[in-house]
Amino acid sequence: MTKLSGVVNEEPVPAGAQVADALRVRITEGGLPPGTQLRDTALAAEFGIARHTLRNALRQLEYEGLISYRMHKGAVVKTLCTEDVHEIYRVRRTLELAAVQQSALAGSAALRGLEERVRAAEVAVACESWNTVGTASLWFHQALVELLGSRSIDRFFQGILAQLRLAFAVMPDEAQWQPPWIPRDREICDLVRGGQRGAAIAATRQYLEDSELAVLDVVRADEMTGRT
Repeated sequence: MTKLSGVVNEEPVPAGAQVADALRVRITEGGLPPGTQLRDTALAAEFGIARHTLRNALRQLEYEGLISYRMHKGAVVKTLCTEDVHEIYRVRRTLELAAVQQSALAGSAALRGLEERVRAAEVAVACESWNTVGTASLWFHQALVELLGSRSIDRFFQGILAQLRLAFAVMPDEAQWQPPWIPRDREICDLVRGGQRGAAIAATRQYLEDSELAVLDVVRADEMTGRT
């Protein structure tokens, strides 16, 4: 049985919210790819909660665009379409560029978090652990948004990155897809930490533009394959 902590930031967290958090992290880390069926009986037993509490957690993830309901299958992890990708990147541009712009106001701990996250990605590249590389890169961009200093925004953005991970799941070859982005994460990290905000904004904007186009190509190809 997966243990639920019950306390985050010294405040009690409802069991349903904890389960939603745990499943969101699994999606972000690649443990629940698109199409995975989420059986409420099995998950309720795993987390030691009532089925109605589990259903509340699944409704939260449905609201976040991470799961959908299918006839005769129930809740399944969502498969993204191209419009989903456009929406993800609309949000990413808004929040990540704002975070870079306001990075001068960020605390030293938040800036250290950027370095820690990008270093974790670099270690994963060296180990050729491509799933971990993808996860570490997502957490780097979470750390970038955390520079804004808003827990509400941080929580919202976790759902956005979990959606993005669902696009990674249809990549034909993560070993080719993941490595080129890590030096660009490093560039953004160093520019932000060095106070070069203008250059960091330009690098982040170009990163997001290139990433959106690349993800759209893959998701569109997957859509076409599904129709044949």
